[in-house]
Amino acid sequence: MMKAVSIESGEASKAIGHHGVNRGLSIFDLILRIVAIVGTLAGAVAMGTAEQTLPFVTQLVQFSAQYDDFETFKLSVIVNAIVCAYLALSLPFSIFHIMRSRAGKSRILLIFLDAIMLVLLTSGASAAAAIVYLAHNGNSSANWFSICQQYTDFCQRSAGSLIGSFGAMVCLVLLIILSAVAISRR
Repeated sequence: MMKAVSIESGEASKAIGHHGVNRGLSIFDLILRIVAIVGTLAGAVAMGTAEQTLPFVTQLVQFSAQYDDFETFKLSVIVNAIVCAYLALSLPFSIFHIMRSRAGKSRILLIFLDAIMLVLLTSGASAAAAIVYLAHNGNSSANWFSICQQYTDFCQRSAGSLIGSFGAMVCLVLLIILSAVAISRR
């Protein structure tokens, strides 16, 4: 003979639902971190290898452009490398969150560090974007001419590096939002 046992389904299904959602958020967190690593690494490599020498040479001058001719490009390479290293070092935390979705203190730490890295990456990418804009368009009121008509490869590479940097910035914003949502669901 079977006894009728009454279970309140609301509480049990609610606990399982939050665990599954937090696990899904943690997996998405890991994917976003990997995408951001690729973006920052690509941005650093593309900018760090941006150089071009024009085919004509005068007796005294050879015309060339390199990323280290511009301080903002150096800043962009350094910041991308720092953020890439941070993201790589944060992967174990992300994997830990997949296994233990209730971990809260490490998520708070990651929100704080992700925000710092977002600020760093934004400053480096924005400074480089300003110089890339000037290289492409010049500034007629300051009599600065566009150099991208002559240094096309250099300009394409430096502009392309910004795609990785700005893509990583979007990933970091999403990571901060995901961590905040996961903490609020605890």
